[in-house]
Amino acid sequence: MANPRFRFRRNRRTHKNVRPIPKGIIHIQAGFRNTIVTVTDVGGQAVCWDSAGTCRFRGAKRGTPFAGQTVAENAIHTLVKKGMQEAEVRIKGSGNGRDGALRAIRRSGIRVSFVLDVTPVPHNGCRPPKKRRL
Repeated sequence: MANPRFRFRRNRRTHKNVRPIPKGIIHIQAGFRNTIVTVTDVGGQAVCWDSAGTCRFRGAKRGTPFAGQTVAENAIHTLVKKGMQEAEVRIKGSGNGRDGALRAIRRSGIRVSFVLDVTPVPHNGCRPPKKRRL
């Protein structure tokens, strides 16, 4: 067996590599059951994310506008400290959390350059199931 001193060794970082992010993209995925907010830089690298489940909303409360507002506030809180001033907002989905999240972003002090709806819309949809034969 190994030396007991090193059994519970953890990888501890003393200094994180913190780079300023002046501009970013805020992705809001608003489903009927959950709201997920992901913040990326302009290159598409994820900087931070948050969801209604990680904000301790459980069950049907995860799809509410208040949960979406709380999620957006938590996700953006660290970015304001890092120096984000301007952001694009891309909203996907038609859940109730999209309005609350957008309201929270506008109040956070970040300048929103534009809001884009990227909800996927089927042009012809899936093939329907074959007819029933009785």
